[in-house]
Amino acid sequence: MEAELVQEETREENEQKTAGDEAATKLTMEKEKDGMEVEPKTGVPFPVKLPNGMQLQATGLRRKKILGFGLNIYAFGIYGDIAGLKQLLRPKHGEATEMATKEMYESVINSDVGMVVRLVIVFGGLTMSLVKKNFDEGLGASLKKLTSDRTDEELITMVLGAAKDSMKLPAGTVIEITRFPDYVLQTKVTDELVSKVKNELLCRAFFHMYLGDDAFDKEAKEKFGASLLSLF
Repeated sequence: MEAELVQEETREENEQKTAGDEAATKLTMEKEKDGMEVEPKTGVPFPVKLPNGMQLQATGLRRKKILGFGLNIYAFGIYGDIAGLKQLLRPKHGEATEMATKEMYESVINSDVGMVVRLVIVFGGLTMSLVKKNFDEGLGASLKKLTSDRTDEELITMVLGAAKDSMKLPAGTVIEITRFPDYVLQTKVTDELVSKVKNELLCRAFFHMYLGDDAFDKEAKEKFGASLLSLF
């Protein structure tokens, strides 16, 4: 009798999971029809194409442990200049491989091809000071890896340093960080310009956080790699 109850509960759980998966798939399809793609862990929609022509190549999630709890801080979308990436990768890497190689990721990180990382805050109650701290830690670690453990506090704070620490960042706040040709990194918070810095190392360190060996979200990095292979 107990075995039957367990089987019945398991069947109901499976049915609920299947229904949930179907609903999520339907929602994703509807969003994609409307020119949106949904980050699956948070439900945050991202436009598949930005007004500047950049196309979405991967979505992911930045999680952070605070007091032992894993918290979702922001969802993100990685966009790229498709023509520029093709021009960068085809001559260097020839034909497509089964999986994106470390050299492919490094080519993108080290280049000045136009790219955007669009961050959407999902954890309510954040202030800019907390986001700066989290961001500066990641960027500082990335800089150390690229420069044999050297750090540059002034460079680290150039991305968000001009934003007021007291600025409230409710869930849904959008931060866009864009790499322009000639290694210019521009940051906007809710469409307001916060910084615009020309620095090759800063550009490399920023994209290393998302596409390097210790990427924030390895699944997002792999999705980006798959999108690179489709360019061949």
